[in-house]
Amino acid sequence: MLFFFSALGAFNGFLLSLYFAFSAKKKHFANYFLSLLLLVLSIRILKSVFFYFNPNLSNVFIQIGLSACALIGPFLYLYLKSYRTDQKLNWGIHIIPYSVILIVLGICFPYLAHSQLWVYWIINVIYAVWVIYIILSFRCIQPIVQKIKAKENLKKIDVWLLSIYLGIAFIWLAYTIATYTSYIVGALSFTFILYLVIMLLVFRNSEDATFLTDKERYKNKEIDKDTMQLIDQKLAIIVERELFLNTNFSLEEAAKELKVTKHLLSQYVNEVLGKSFSSLIKDYRIEKAKSLLETEKNYTIESLGYDSGFNSKSTFFTAFKKNTGLTPSEYQKIHAK
Repeated sequence: MLFFFSALGAFNGFLLSLYFAFSAKKKHFANYFLSLLLLVLSIRILKSVFFYFNPNLSNVFIQIGLSACALIGPFLYLYLKSYRTDQKLNWGIHIIPYSVILIVLGICFPYLAHSQLWVYWIINVIYAVWVIYIILSFRCIQPIVQKIKAKENLKKIDVWLLSIYLGIAFIWLAYTIATYTSYIVGALSFTFILYLVIMLLVFRNSEDATFLTDKERYKNKEIDKDTMQLIDQKLAIIVERELFLNTNFSLEEAAKELKVTKHLLSQYVNEVLGKSFSSLIKDYRIEKAKSLLETEKNYTIESLGYDSGFNSKSTFFTAFKKNTGLTPSEYQKIHAK
């Protein structure tokens, strides 16, 4: 039973790898990074499973399985990065050096004749590379983390990408602590792969399940510099005229006021400013609240929150504390003129 449940993850990984490489509709280059990520991950898991149940496994297969670990991190980074930018990724600098090094090591220092070198040095370096890329990849999901902190609703693409990231991080952790638990723990982390299958089945018929195909909304629609400067200048209108003080101020109203399309404004705020439109307006309101707290003394703090555009006391207090680290009353005591 243990063998079955351990190997099942690797088997599902291979199937998903083939799916994203050849069968996903509306192909997108990111799918190939995801396919390769699942492939190397499945090879690593399969190696663990067979080695656990058959320690006399061929050293060549052991070497291939361990080498696959070195590419898990880079493929994770490239996949997530492809959703954060429209620019062509220089994937070669992340893949070719490691591939060449692993091939040279495999030829000059094969696992069969240099197992101690692999166990005590090469494997540790491989796992270090893996975790370094996990850390680098965090920047790609930072906007999603910000949404969670701001208690904003996550889109299905956000859930998907966050699941990919956390799943890979969990598998790395499982293999890292295997020394203190059991070697098969890493392979049992196949539940991540099964979770991907479930996500795939749930979302495949959804209209916004774009993780199967292409970048979330803005693929091949990069904003040119002149347009970015124009939108940046127009956003100043919202601040100057304090349009954000309207508690119902929306993306549609902002786009109409700035004479740009809702799609273009949303893309600019998401990709250039790195936040959602609601977060941007919330930041404007907090700055207004700061100004009022510093200058007004004859009004209650709650009323100043409403005057800043917030529609409730709790929303105001929560947003303000999150942004400044202080409650409105604490801020007023420190900065009141």
